[in-house]
Amino acid sequence: MLRQHCRIAARLCGTRKLEIMKSKPLAITLLSVVAFAVACNKEPTTAEQIDKVKIETTTDAQDMKNYTYAQKTEFVTTMQGELDTLNKDLDQLSAKIESSSDTIKAEAKPKLQALRDQSAQLTRQLDNVRNATESTWDSVRATSQKAFDSLKDGFQQSRQWVSDKIAP
Repeated sequence: MLRQHCRIAARLCGTRKLEIMKSKPLAITLLSVVAFAVACNKEPTTAEQIDKVKIETTTDAQDMKNYTYAQKTEFVTTMQGELDTLNKDLDQLSAKIESSSDTIKAEAKPKLQALRDQSAQLTRQLDNVRNATESTWDSVRATSQKAFDSLKDGFQQSRQWVSDKIAP
C-alpha cells in the first residue's frame, strides 16, 4: 500500500527520486507508530506492579495516620478502599498461582490463606472503627493501621514470592 502511494506520487511528479524521498519519511513514521503501539500495550512486569502498589499504599497509609476522630468517616472510606484494592489484587494473585504448577500451588496455598485471614481481620477491625467513640478513637485507629500495614506487607511479600517463582 505504501509503495503504491509512492509510485503514484512518482508518476505524477515524473521522478523516481521522489519515490525514494517519500518512502523514507513514511517508513520512519510507520516504524515509529508501530514501536509506540508496542510500547503502549506492554503489560507491566510483576516488579513494576509491586513498585506501584508500594507507592500507592505507602501514600495512603501515611495519609491514614493523620486522621482525627472528626474525620472517622473519611478514614473508614479510605481504609475500605484500600482493603478492596488489596482484595482485588489478592484475587489476581490467586488466579496467577492457579495457572502455575502443582508444587507452586501447594506452597502458595498457606500464604494466600494467611492473607485472606488478615483481610478478614481488617474487615472486622473496620467494624470497630465504625463503632469507635472519641475516647477510643486513637487506639482503634492505631490498631486498624497496624492491621492494614501487616496485610499490605504480607501481600507485597507474597507478590514478590510469586514473581520469583513464576516467570512473568
